[in-house]
Amino acid sequence: QVQLVESGGGLVQPGESLRLSCTTTGNIDRLGTMGWYRQVTGKQRELVATISRGGSTNYADSVKGRFIISRDRAKNMVYLQMNSLKPEDTAVYFCNGVYTDPRPPWGQGTQVTVSS
Repeated sequence: QVQLVESGGGLVQPGESLRLSCTTTGNIDRLGTMGWYRQVTGKQRELVATISRGGSTNYADSVKGRFIISRDRAKNMVYLQMNSLKPEDTAVYFCNGVYTDPRPPWGQGTQVTVSS
């Protein structure tokens, strides 16, 4: 089974930056395209960025131009560089395989709070 551990969140002011990290362990050969998701309390989990095995990336309109997803295949890690953060980015952020079936268990996520 795949284990996913997110880290790097915190409390920042609008306009500041954070870099989130996702550590993947276990049967990671099941993972292809990886994604970062976020979830606000009481709302559905939202996919904000993806990266394929070949390095192709896609972003939700809400984060285009501000967030950068990357991965290190050798270290089995995925990153999300978050720049120009806005209060609307406040959420718990998760990583997971996008197309892996069945989906691996969700990690605990990491809280990002953008507030002044």
